[in-house]
Amino acid sequence: MHQPIQWHEWGEEAFAAARRENKPMLLDIGAVWCHWCHVMDRESYDDPAIAAIVNEHFIAVKVDRDERPDIDSRYQVAVQAVSGQGGWPLTAFLTPDGKPFYGGTYFPPDDHYGRPSFRRVLLSIANAYNEKNADVNEQAKMVENAIAQAESFAGRDGQVSDKIITAIQESAFKMFDPQNGGFGSAPKFPHPSVLDLLIEKFSRTREENLRGLISISLEHMANGGVYDQLAGGFHRYSVDEHWVVPHFEKMCYDNSELLKNYVHAYQATDSEFFAHIARDIIRWMDEWLSDRERGGFYASQDADINMDDDGDYFTWTLAEAQAVITEDEAKVATLRYDINEIGEMHHNPAKNVLYVRASIGEIAKRTNLTPDNVIDLLASATTKMYDARLKRPTPFIDKTVYVGWNSLCLPMPGKQTMPMYPATVIERRTPRPREFRPDFFMSSRTLIPPLHTVKFPACSTITPSPRLPASTPTKQPPISATTKLRKKLLMR
Repeated sequence: MHQPIQWHEWGEEAFAAARRENKPMLLDIGAVWCHWCHVMDRESYDDPAIAAIVNEHFIAVKVDRDERPDIDSRYQVAVQAVSGQGGWPLTAFLTPDGKPFYGGTYFPPDDHYGRPSFRRVLLSIANAYNEKNADVNEQAKMVENAIAQAESFAGRDGQVSDKIITAIQESAFKMFDPQNGGFGSAPKFPHPSVLDLLIEKFSRTREENLRGLISISLEHMANGGVYDQLAGGFHRYSVDEHWVVPHFEKMCYDNSELLKNYVHAYQATDSEFFAHIARDIIRWMDEWLSDRERGGFYASQDADINMDDDGDYFTWTLAEAQAVITEDEAKVATLRYDINEIGEMHHNPAKNVLYVRASIGEIAKRTNLTPDNVIDLLASATTKMYDARLKRPTPFIDKTVYVGWNSLCLPMPGKQTMPMYPATVIERRTPRPREFRPDFFMSSRTLIPPLHTVKFPACSTITPSPRLPASTPTKQPPISATTKLRKKLLMR
């Protein structure tokens, strides 16, 4: 860390310091892929004036969310109980014995976005802790009760009744967006576990309303900007309800679960489009997240190169697109992906997010071309654009390898699913650790072992990436996408 704040690691040393100095604790939980974590680092934690306040009044602790999901999950519940919101960066204030009494997510350096400035929050919390300590302790007890209630539901064994499945289905339909697919409004997350449950229910009951929900959601997601139209793979979520503008980080565990959605949807509906998307997700994971020497998958790809851009690697100006494709290719690509002089990005209005705006038939009609000609031109254009994008400085790849996340990425054996995984991918994606300890294996009740991070011993030399902007271009593997695959993906 190059910040002037005296950060502590999570552990007894930090708690002992808080008790000894009778100071509240400032807990910052973030991740290397988190855009707003980097923003808050730059705006507040790098500021000497803010650092002086923190160092004088708090014991500051920084936690990596990916390394310690157990800590993150506990304090997410706490902050949600206090503020009604969660996410990253998670900013929590604790008593010296670790009990949370206040928190939030991103705080701006000045009063902005309807949020108080971080400076004002820090001084108010310090004053409350010193002047109204009884009230702080009472608040901490209330938050602890909320955490205890939430944790009482975690890890319970037992049968899942049909009533619970029905209740989830009814809730999903109440939140379903029939116009754009998915659930709720902006910001919109894919919710792959809910989709998988509904796909499984449809495969048994063949209810047409379920088919509609599944198809509309998966099709809109894959046609949106939340899906990388050039490289494959999903970004983390959409900031709008139309799935157009994403938060651009790409996570191993998001794509592993969305891959299951598209494979299972293909099995349940025989939709070749879903099969093509599944293969395209595999393509991205194999090219970008595969450890080709040791096996296993890396954790994530950042959204940005530095703090001055917002997904610039993934987005295009009209001039950038026209510079790498022919005039005929541009006629169809600009219609297909809605590339114009004015795009969707607020920080740079000329930047366009690529999403599917027009069908092949619509483009053929507007350009007086045959559908086959449109497909050929689009396949050529997307290949050239991807080649050109690979020459840009590339967002950082976090090469940490987590056992829990890799267990989600292993191919699903079965007659219908195995043909979707090329043999070379299956061979590479099976991790080859040098040795395993018994406690490395997950219990039947928890996905990720609590209280510690598990890594492959073979990858023990790969250290987690610091939460700092990466300015060095990441070397990418060679392109394996074929024109045949691109043509199939365009036939929707």
